Amino acid sequence: MSSRHGLEIRAANEADAPGLAELLQAAGWRVLPPVLAERLAALRGDRGAALIALEWGPPSGLVVFHRYRTLDADLATAQITTLLVGPDERRRGIGRLLLKAVAQAARVSGCGTLGLSVTAEQQELAGFCKATGFSEHDTGFVRALRKKGQSREA
Repeated sequence: MSSRHGLEIRAANEADAPGLAELLQAAGWRVLPPVLAERLAALRGDRGAALIALEWGPPSGLVVFHRYRTLDADLATAQITTLLVGPDERRRGIGRLLLKAVAQAARVSGCGTLGLSVTAEQQELAGFCKATGFSEHDTGFVRALRKKGQSREA
Protein backbone atom coordinates (compact mmCIF):
# COMPACT_ATOMS: atom_id res chain seq x y z
CA MET A 1 0.00 0.00 0.00
CA SER A 2 2.56 2.59 1.04
CA SER A 3 6.06 2.86 2.41
CA ARG A 4 8.07 5.45 4.26
CA HIS A 5 11.73 5.23 5.23
CA GLY A 6 11.82 1.46 4.88
CA LEU A 7 8.42 0.94 6.53
CA GLU A 8 5.83 -0.75 4.34
CA ILE A 9 2.08 -0.83 5.02
CA ARG A 10 0.24 -3.59 3.19
CA ALA A 11 -2.60 -6.08 3.49
CA ALA A 12 -1.82 -9.03 5.74
CA ASN A 13 -2.03 -12.53 4.34
CA GLU A 14 -1.76 -16.04 5.67
CA ALA A 15 2.03 -16.10 5.22
CA ASP A 16 2.28 -13.26 7.77
CA ALA A 17 0.70 -15.36 10.52
CA PRO A 18 3.95 -16.41 12.29
CA GLY A 19 5.19 -12.80 12.55
CA LEU A 20 1.77 -11.51 13.56
CA ALA A 21 1.59 -14.21 16.24
CA GLU A 22 4.86 -12.78 17.67
CA LEU A 23 3.46 -9.25 17.61
CA LEU A 24 0.23 -10.35 19.29
CA GLN A 25 2.11 -12.37 21.90
CA ALA A 26 4.16 -9.27 22.83
CA ALA A 27 0.80 -7.57 23.51
CA GLY A 28 -0.38 -10.47 25.68
CA TRP A 29 -2.55 -12.29 23.10
CA ARG A 30 -1.59 -15.89 22.43
CA VAL A 31 -2.73 -17.13 19.02
CA LEU A 32 -1.09 -20.02 17.20
CA PRO A 33 0.10 -19.17 13.65
CA PRO A 34 -2.11 -21.78 11.88
CA VAL A 35 -5.20 -20.46 13.69
CA LEU A 36 -4.21 -16.88 12.89
CA ALA A 37 -3.73 -17.79 9.20
CA GLU A 38 -7.28 -19.19 9.08
CA ARG A 39 -8.65 -16.06 10.75
CA LEU A 40 -6.86 -13.76 8.29
CA ALA A 41 -8.34 -15.68 5.36
CA ALA A 42 -11.83 -15.56 6.87
CA LEU A 43 -11.52 -11.84 7.60
CA ARG A 44 -10.91 -11.01 3.93
CA GLY A 45 -14.12 -12.79 2.95
CA ASP A 46 -16.14 -11.18 5.74
CA ARG A 47 -16.17 -7.46 4.88
CA GLY A 48 -12.96 -6.78 6.76
CA ALA A 49 -9.26 -6.24 6.25
CA ALA A 50 -6.02 -6.47 8.18
CA LEU A 51 -3.13 -4.14 7.36
CA ILE A 52 0.38 -4.58 8.73
CA ALA A 53 3.42 -2.35 9.11
CA LEU A 54 6.69 -4.05 8.13
CA GLU A 55 10.31 -2.97 8.33
CA TRP A 56 12.38 -6.10 8.76
CA GLY A 57 11.63 -9.14 10.81
CA PRO A 58 8.14 -9.63 12.21
CA PRO A 59 5.46 -6.97 11.65
CA SER A 60 5.79 -3.79 13.72
CA GLY A 61 2.09 -3.00 13.76
CA LEU A 62 -1.39 -4.21 12.86
CA VAL A 63 -4.76 -2.62 12.21
CA VAL A 64 -7.94 -4.61 11.55
CA PHE A 65 -11.25 -3.12 10.45
CA HIS A 66 -14.72 -4.34 9.54
CA ARG A 67 -17.36 -2.56 7.48
CA TYR A 68 -21.01 -2.46 8.44
CA ARG A 69 -24.15 -0.53 7.48
CA THR A 70 -26.54 1.28 9.79
CA LEU A 71 -29.98 2.78 9.34
CA ASP A 72 -28.86 6.28 10.31
CA ALA A 73 -26.14 6.81 7.66
CA ASP A 74 -25.94 6.71 3.89
CA LEU A 75 -22.42 5.29 3.91
CA ALA A 76 -21.02 2.28 5.73
CA THR A 77 -18.97 2.57 8.91
CA ALA A 78 -15.47 1.11 9.24
CA GLN A 79 -14.94 -0.16 12.78
CA ILE A 80 -11.35 -0.67 13.88
CA THR A 81 -11.29 -3.82 16.00
CA THR A 82 -7.53 -4.03 16.48
CA LEU A 83 -4.88 -1.30 16.46
CA LEU A 84 -1.56 -2.49 17.77
CA VAL A 85 2.05 -1.37 17.54
CA GLY A 86 4.79 -3.50 19.08
CA PRO A 87 6.04 -2.26 22.45
CA ASP A 88 9.56 -1.54 21.12
CA GLU A 89 8.19 0.21 18.01
CA ARG A 90 5.96 2.79 19.67
CA ARG A 91 6.43 6.57 19.43
CA ARG A 92 7.84 6.30 15.89
CA GLY A 93 4.71 7.25 13.92
CA ILE A 94 3.74 3.68 12.98
CA GLY A 95 0.29 3.99 14.59
CA ARG A 96 -0.40 7.17 12.64
CA LEU A 97 0.68 5.53 9.38
CA LEU A 98 -1.55 2.53 10.07
CA LEU A 99 -4.44 4.87 10.83
CA LYS A 100 -3.85 6.78 7.59
CA ALA A 101 -3.75 3.51 5.61
CA VAL A 102 -6.93 2.14 7.21
CA ALA A 103 -8.74 5.43 6.58
CA GLN A 104 -7.75 5.26 2.92
CA ALA A 105 -8.83 1.62 2.63
CA ALA A 106 -12.14 2.39 4.34
CA ARG A 107 -12.84 5.35 2.02
CA VAL A 108 -12.08 3.22 -1.04
CA SER A 109 -14.48 0.55 0.23
CA GLY A 110 -17.28 3.13 0.51
CA CYS A 111 -17.21 4.00 4.19
CA GLY A 112 -17.99 7.46 5.51
CA THR A 113 -17.01 7.05 9.16
CA LEU A 114 -14.18 5.38 11.05
CA GLY A 115 -14.90 4.13 14.57
CA LEU A 116 -12.77 2.73 17.38
CA SER A 117 -14.02 1.37 20.72
CA VAL A 118 -11.87 2.19 23.72
CA THR A 119 -12.23 0.81 27.24
CA ALA A 120 -11.59 2.82 30.41
CA GLU A 121 -8.27 0.96 30.87
CA GLN A 122 -6.99 2.06 27.45
CA GLN A 123 -6.11 5.66 28.31
CA GLU A 124 -3.06 5.68 26.03
CA LEU A 125 -5.24 4.62 23.09
CA ALA A 126 -7.85 7.25 24.00
CA GLY A 127 -5.13 9.90 23.95
CA PHE A 128 -3.94 8.66 20.57
CA CYS A 129 -7.50 8.89 19.22
CA LYS A 130 -7.89 12.48 20.42
CA ALA A 131 -4.50 13.42 18.93
CA THR A 132 -5.42 11.96 15.53
CA GLY A 133 -8.72 13.74 14.95
CA PHE A 134 -11.26 11.38 16.52
CA SER A 135 -14.17 12.69 18.57
CA GLU A 136 -15.57 10.91 21.61
CA HIS A 137 -18.80 9.07 20.89
CA ASP A 138 -20.63 6.58 23.16
CA THR A 139 -18.07 3.92 24.16
CA GLY A 140 -15.34 5.00 21.80
CA PHE A 141 -14.25 7.45 19.17
CA VAL A 142 -15.37 8.31 15.63
CA ARG A 143 -13.88 10.27 12.76
CA ALA A 144 -15.46 11.28 9.47
CA LEU A 145 -13.66 9.97 6.41
CA ARG A 146 -15.01 12.61 4.06
CA LYS A 147 -14.96 16.34 4.55
CA LYS A 148 -18.32 18.06 4.92
CA GLY A 149 -19.66 19.02 1.52
CA GLN A 150 -17.49 16.45 -0.26
CA SER A 151 -19.62 14.52 -2.72
CA ARG A 152 -20.04 10.81 -2.20
CA GLU A 153 -19.10 8.40 -4.87
CA ALA A 154 -21.90 6.42 -6.47
